[in-house]
Amino acid sequence: MATMTDEEADALDELLTRTTPKIRVGEGGFFTKQRNLLNALDPVVANYIRSQAEIKHLSPSEIIGDLVREKITAVL
Repeated sequence: MATMTDEEADALDELLTRTTPKIRVGEGGFFTKQRNLLNALDPVVANYIRSQAEIKHLSPSEIIGDLVREKITAVL
C-alpha cells in the first residue's frame, strides 16, 4: 500500500475539511438487499427462510436458490 507524503496528507485534509464527500444513497448494502428480499415475501415464508438461513449458516438468498434448484430438479 502506498503512503502519502506530508504535503499530500495536508492537501487531502484541506479538501475534506472544506467539502462534503458524496455518498451513494438508496442502493443499500448486503443486509439491506437481504431485508428487502424478505419483505417481498409473506411473513410465514420469510420466517421459514430466516430460520433455515440461521440453522444452515447461509444467506436468505442462498436458501431461496436451494429451494428453487430443488423444484427444478423435481420437475426434470
